[in-house]
Amino acid sequence: MISAPARSNASYFLSKIELKKGDAATMAAWRKRLFIATSFVTSDAADYFGLPRERTVIMGSQVEV
Repeated sequence: MISAPARSNASYFLSKIELKKGDAATMAAWRKRLFIATSFVTSDAADYFGLPRERTVIMGSQVEV
């Protein structure tokens, strides 16, 4: 088990993926819109895990669907 002082100094790293509508015909337009809309409904990972904001780094990327 990690000692309390070590936990209080820990940094947390999360990733976030942002979906973007592309021009490629990979799926029907309405499905793309629905898929992207559902990605906005997800809860924030830092809040879900109860991570301290001042020690949390969130890295992001965009994926075209």
